Amino acid sequence: MSTWSYLLAATLLTTPPDVPEPPIPADEWPAVQEALQTLAVEWEILDSREVRYVLARAEDFENDLNLLRRRYQDLRDAPKLADCQRFPDRNTVNELLAFNRAYRRYLDARQSMEHDRCWCVRLALKETDCLYSVWDSVRDARSEYYYITVRRQALKRLQTMLGPEAYGSGELPPHVPLWRFSEN
Repeated sequence: MSTWSYLLAATLLTTPPDVPEPPIPADEWPAVQEALQTLAVEWEILDSREVRYVLARAEDFENDLNLLRRRYQDLRDAPKLADCQRFPDRNTVNELLAFNRAYRRYLDARQSMEHDRCWCVRLALKETDCLYSVWDSVRDARSEYYYITVRRQALKRLQTMLGPEAYGSGELPPHVPLWRFSEN
């Protein structure tokens, strides 16, 4: 890949979406296509499995370029995929989420029986649902069958929910509101 193609690809990808571009001359298309696809994969805005479809045909250049530009804009402040390695694997997260949903069903049943404490049960339900959202984002980030862009969006959501410090240290909250559990 030539330096010119690489610079052109970087310029094209970082331009805001929907800025019209002239068509790429047919003799230059293969080099530009390779540069755009390579850089987009490297920047984690294109999954390697998508290379067969995105920028595969010169006549789709404008639409595909806008897709990648939107992804670049959406994900430029998102964590890189390597960050997901600091969190538990998908199977472990699935088990924790199953327990979360079972606890939620228990709380739902309690709510209809404990009218005098329904505000407390509603609060516990809200906490349980918030924790589910965190752990669901972890699961999405750790799901290798999702495209890289979906996984990075999950990491971005997770970073927002946890805050930069907790996210940076890989500190996750419990999967259920453990503070609601008491010994009798």
